[in-house]
Parts: sequence; structure tokens; C-alpha cells
Amino acid sequence: MEDREIIAGLLVRDQTFLAALQEKYGPKLLRLASRFLSSREDAEEAVNDAYFRTWTTIPPQEPEHLFAYVAQLCRYAALEKVDWLTAKKRQAHLVELTEELAQCLPDPGPEREREGRELGEALNGFLGTLDREKRILFLRRYWYGDPIRDIAAQCAMGESKVKTTLFRLRKDLKIYLEQEGISI
Repeated sequence: MEDREIIAGLLVRDQTFLAALQEKYGPKLLRLASRFLSSREDAEEAVNDAYFRTWTTIPPQEPEHLFAYVAQLCRYAALEKVDWLTAKKRQAHLVELTEELAQCLPDPGPEREREGRELGEALNGFLGTLDREKRILFLRRYWYGDPIRDIAAQCAMGESKVKTTLFRLRKDLKIYLEQEGISI
């Protein structure tokens, strides 16, 4: 079933289209959630949360790209589960990712939502300046949370090249954000 059909079905609140969404994207969403959560049960819970959030947000939302929309909801659900699971202790992998990006992203403040939209637009602009290879590296690491070794294997390059490229991308991102008027 096509994405437009699923969205149209969700807009009229037909639950059969939620099942179609699950059939079409369930395995991809489970893999996405599993990158952040070590337990299959926790990953399944994050995916189910994403389905629930999809159901409760369509309508009023009418996403242009269904998978990207549901994947974003799934990622947020998985990261919320990680926060809950690690409230008193920190998991090294996610702390490492956060620390890497914290060097070039501004601290959240009271105007978080507005700034979040501005930051999102600036990140999209930055990604638009990158060639395909660098954009893939950046997204694999900071959106999907892939380990360096997996990115290196997928992109057929050495781990040191991936690390160096990501380091330079973070540096370039910081400069780009400063030029856009977003303080770090």
C-alpha cells in the first residue's frame, strides 16, 4: 500500500491503515529503535509508542513523507526510553554521541521549541551543503546512532577516516551555526 493511501486512511481514523503502516515499516522501525535500546522488548515498546503517537497526531498533522515522520516519532520514543532506563546511570554510547554534538550545538533554554525549529532548519541547511557521502556519515552517526565501525563497513572506508570526517563535520557545523546566528 502506498504512503499517501495510509495517510489518507489515518486522516479518516481507519485502524486498518495503522495495521498497513505496521506491516510496511515495522521491521525498519524495530531496527531503528534497536540501535538505541539493547532489549528487544524495549525496542518493540518504542515502536508501539511511535504507532500510538502516529495515531494521535494524524490528524491534525498530514506528513509529506510517512516513513520519515514515523521514524522520527520512533527515534524520540526510543531516546525517551533510554532516558528512563538510564536515569541514574549513563550509557557510554549515547553519552559519547551527545558529547560529540554538544561541542557544536547550543544549550537548550526556555525558548526551546522555537529555537528547536530554528536549529532544525539550520541543520537541514547545513546538510544541504554536504556531498552525499558526508551527509550519509553525519546522519548514520547522529540520527541513527550507528557505531563508527558499522559506518566504516557500510561506507567501505576505514574507521579513522570516518572519525576524522565526523570531527571535521562537527567543526564545520559549529561554524555554519555561528554564521546563521545560532550561538553555541
